[in-house]
Amino acid sequence: MEFAIGTEPRPEYLSYELAKSARMLVEEIFPVAKGENVLITADTASDSRVVDATAQAVYAAGAHPVVIWIEKQPNPCMDPPAPAAAAAKAANAWIDYTIAYMLYSPTHRQAIENGCRYLCYTGMDVDMMVRTIGRQNYTALSAFTAKIRELSTAGKTMRVTNPNGMDLSWEVNKNPPPPGFRREPGKGYSQMLGGQGHAPAVQDTINGTLVFDGAVWPPEELGGLRSPIVMTVKDGAITDIKGGAEARTLERWLKGFNHSEMFRIAHCSYGFNPGITRITGRIVEDERVMGSMEYGVGRTAMGAPSHTDGIVLNPSVYADGVPIEKEGVYVHPDLVAICKEMGVPGY
Repeated sequence: MEFAIGTEPRPEYLSYELAKSARMLVEEIFPVAKGENVLITADTASDSRVVDATAQAVYAAGAHPVVIWIEKQPNPCMDPPAPAAAAAKAANAWIDYTIAYMLYSPTHRQAIENGCRYLCYTGMDVDMMVRTIGRQNYTALSAFTAKIRELSTAGKTMRVTNPNGMDLSWEVNKNPPPPGFRREPGKGYSQMLGGQGHAPAVQDTINGTLVFDGAVWPPEELGGLRSPIVMTVKDGAITDIKGGAEARTLERWLKGFNHSEMFRIAHCSYGFNPGITRITGRIVEDERVMGSMEYGVGRTAMGAPSHTDGIVLNPSVYADGVPIEKEGVYVHPDLVAICKEMGVPGY
């Protein structure tokens, strides 16, 4: 992960704004109830200011914050040490700030089964929390999420291109799971940072050329990309990877798991958080660059041992040939109207 030049480490940096963002988080975005046990996990690469502010906000809301720090693990989706795993399985709510996030891990799955609500804010620092949470209109952002989902499920086919040679298409999944992660009665659910929406696909119909030209993470050696990674996709699986050193690094990492599901496309998503205007190397942020597309690789639901995400910049998106977005700018009138409401520059 590459930190943006100028990221300020002082404890007073945006401290008031951070407090507001943490309160907004636990009261509006991921509400915690009085008396709940709220686990907050962090690793040795997490921002302690964000962790502390969140714990204080949880306590102020009348809940019980339980903060656990662990070592930074080699890859996402790995189980934490046993004491942290036990705490997750007993928590009412779990806010995960670890860099090597625990989403999709066995502990995560068991916690959800037990009724825990899980929030994945991997790599969140002060600057990101203020820009992507505290300064955003989440009512309008939710409306944008619903509208782009509606547009992406209304037709039969989707196609995405970009100036670096991207040309990928798929059949629309007419029976997608509910927005976000599946919620079942009596069980918990998972939630992510606002500003991302899925374009539901019949996964085995994804075909064409997929180009990551923004960021890829993991593996640890990658982050913001210096040159495009070009992949051939056939029936939902990556069959060829071309490019420079970064492409070879990604291919080596995927092959290292010796599991065919690591090459399967897991999801197709939009990025649209107005507080994120450029690639930073922090994947939870890069996935939500305004006007981007994001693709997950590695189908953990089918047994893949890990998962990675890659960013497509300046995409043009078409539903049954009708443009939703052109080279990173939303053009559908309903989306343009919400962008104006959110105060997105250029709309």
